[in-house]
Amino acid sequence: MSAPTTANPTLSPDDIHWIPTSIVERVSFGDLFTSQGPVTVDYGCGEGAFVLAMAKRHPTHNFLATERLALRVEKVCKTAARMHLRNIRVLRLENLYVARFILPLNAVSTSYVSFPDPWPKRAHQSRRLVQPEFLTAVRETLVPGGELRLKTDDLPYFRWMEKVIAESEGWDRTNWPEEPELPRTNFEARFIAQGLPIHSTILRKRAAELSPPLI
Repeated sequence: MSAPTTANPTLSPDDIHWIPTSIVERVSFGDLFTSQGPVTVDYGCGEGAFVLAMAKRHPTHNFLATERLALRVEKVCKTAARMHLRNIRVLRLENLYVARFILPLNAVSTSYVSFPDPWPKRAHQSRRLVQPEFLTAVRETLVPGGELRLKTDDLPYFRWMEKVIAESEGWDRTNWPEEPELPRTNFEARFIAQGLPIHSTILRKRAAELSPPLI
């Protein structure tokens, strides 16, 4: 007699850690996630407090987190497996590369960039994540009307973001309303506890204008 199948098989960190079979082809979310649903991308998830909480709260949505540091990736994957979160994947790869070459076009509902490294020295500012090419790449991955949500505690970096946004096409900018129920990253919780201001904005992908009919 064969052993009975398990309705809820054990989830391992390897199930969460996504290693693309190709880094020169865009993935299909249908091949990445086991169920259909809106996809949220968390660029630079850190230790994962935000994306893990979001995945738990929204089980019908799918979440892809990127992180460059291997130990953080390992920690997030272990935590997600322990929490039995089947709607999250973690990818260790540079954020710009992920947006430009890995994610499918017109497929992401919402993207988050929360408290990226501000690289405060002038000589290092070219290393900042929010650059024109990054905004362009992210916009191409979003569905029409999809959002890129930016948040930082560093006012000079936020001013930099505003300048880059002003020079970028295809976005409608709006204020990020207060969302007390939204989970916080570890950085955000620490900054708020210290009484530091948080600077944020939302960019919404502008739907392409329809071409006039040919006569």
